[in-house]
Amino acid sequence: MTQFRNGADLLAIEAEGEWQSLDVARTMHGFLRRTAAAHGGKAAVSYQLTSGPGDKAQTLTWDQLLSEVTRAANLFRSLGVGPGDTVAYILPNALETVVTLLGGMVAGIVAPINPLLEPEQIAGLLRETRAKVVVTLRSFPQTDVAQKVAKALEEAPGVKTVLEVDLAHYLPFAKGLIAGLFLRPKQSVAHGARVMDFARALAAQSATLGFADPEEDRVAAYFHTGGTTGMPKVAQHRVSGMVYNGWLGGRLLFKPSDVLMCPLPLFHVFAAYPILMSVIASGAQVVFPTPQGYRGAGVFDNLWKLVERWGVTYLIAVPTALAALMQRPVDAKISTLRGTFSGSSPLPIELFQRYQKTTGVQIIEGYGLTEATCLVAVNPPEGEKRIGSVGFAFPHTKVRIVGPQGQDCAVDEIGEICISNPGVIPGGTYLEPSRNEGLFHGDFLRTGDLGRIDPQGYLYITGRAKDLIIRGGHNIDPGLIEEALAGHPAVALAGAIGQPDSFAGELPCVYVELVQGASATPEALLEHCRAHITERAAIPKHVEILPALPKTAVGKILKNELRKAAIARVYDAALAEAGISARVSEVVEDRKRGLVARVAGEGDAGAVLGAFATPWEPAP
Repeated sequence: MTQFRNGADLLAIEAEGEWQSLDVARTMHGFLRRTAAAHGGKAAVSYQLTSGPGDKAQTLTWDQLLSEVTRAANLFRSLGVGPGDTVAYILPNALETVVTLLGGMVAGIVAPINPLLEPEQIAGLLRETRAKVVVTLRSFPQTDVAQKVAKALEEAPGVKTVLEVDLAHYLPFAKGLIAGLFLRPKQSVAHGARVMDFARALAAQSATLGFADPEEDRVAAYFHTGGTTGMPKVAQHRVSGMVYNGWLGGRLLFKPSDVLMCPLPLFHVFAAYPILMSVIASGAQVVFPTPQGYRGAGVFDNLWKLVERWGVTYLIAVPTALAALMQRPVDAKISTLRGTFSGSSPLPIELFQRYQKTTGVQIIEGYGLTEATCLVAVNPPEGEKRIGSVGFAFPHTKVRIVGPQGQDCAVDEIGEICISNPGVIPGGTYLEPSRNEGLFHGDFLRTGDLGRIDPQGYLYITGRAKDLIIRGGHNIDPGLIEEALAGHPAVALAGAIGQPDSFAGELPCVYVELVQGASATPEALLEHCRAHITERAAIPKHVEILPALPKTAVGKILKNELRKAAIARVYDAALAEAGISARVSEVVEDRKRGLVARVAGEGDAGAVLGAFATPWEPAP
């Protein structure tokens, strides 16, 4: 691990040589072999099904993880998976999820799928990725994953084999027996795929790799974007990009003695690459608490105790999780905790400060995206962390801020963030070729995010060129809401945006212009949304009818005007609820900060508005 205090430290690392010339692993199996050779008997991955600080847990050492991953790769090859074939998994977090993720990369291409998606979306992803094998849950109490996957498989005839993971072995013997024999939900199966027990099939395989593992870069994963809504896009990831993420973590962030607590899902790049790959590169240990991570029963109530139990040095989080943690006392010894990494959405300043004051631990914000195999930038763990910034671009990552005419922006000038690094596949980011059209500025990936770089090289994200609504780190396509309302006979136009929320960052809301002479109520339009939007997360929290939506001269909806109205409405309501006699006088566009609310009146507005990510300032 190299000291990382500022941008100069990163430039010194980059000057050591081009990425292609560095001594790094060229295959995923080789990556794991290196770690097992150096740290074989040391704990690698730990997991507990339930959240109690004294509950049963299981751990794999690096030697054991290498053996299990090798068996999984051999199993997938025996089922017809070659280098260009796909193993999909629809699983919550478990040790088997880690083994499947890595084993699928070794044997062919792995495609993690969010188990919270609806059966139709799961089926669509199975078809698009051309999955041959699916690893999923055996029917288990308090989850409907098995039932949803069974239904999805009826529409995915390309899947020939289903491997079922039984979670009962994570429970104490008596509880596992009861869950397996008496509480397991009944399941009807109408698909034609062969169903096998994952544990038995795995145990029958050799722990020695049974096929060649050539050192050639190739696509080894398909990760879908848009965690909870619409038809997600599928991004391709090469081994080199995965190893690059790990190399960054091992070189700049983590030591073999570190223990990471990661209650984030392994179908998301944040957990799979910056965390799992960094653990492999560094020889550190990662702990996954409960199948649903932060959504698991009792996780927030027990998290500080879990930090104490495992001697956690770094906590991995998102802003919504940090906000929930601040509603609970620090009721355990957390002196081992050196830092908390936060990503996926902007972090409110007030939350940043309150967390540090309460825990004595600094938050380290970073930036990444699925299309770039994740990592792009991070604040220096050992240096100045600028609130609101995502830090410095990593070594071998180039960031350009590009203006509307394709020109490079000046220092502190806002433009679209475009990046190039070993995780970017120029021209081949998405599996579906048509989605790559217009995605690149030369060889630089257009992120769709707006931002600026300050004179010291810190990167700031100020908005989005794309209109995605980010609810708690999950992308919601506003088109999904707009298309649903377009089907209502009284609706002429609809503009969906994200309104500020102190917990989720953003919540979907929609402004509507009615057909001339037609009538409808917001309640009726909301009911129409509930009936026509299949994903609950995308159902708007606010529906407002306007005489006319603001538009450009050519009829395009001016969504920034809608955002201004939403910011004023939400902030005014929050101030009124707190009994503060101040209100938003206007929302302006600031060159450096994006949209900024100006607040006039008496009272401590910051005590309320500091919880939101959108900045505010006293009215002049």
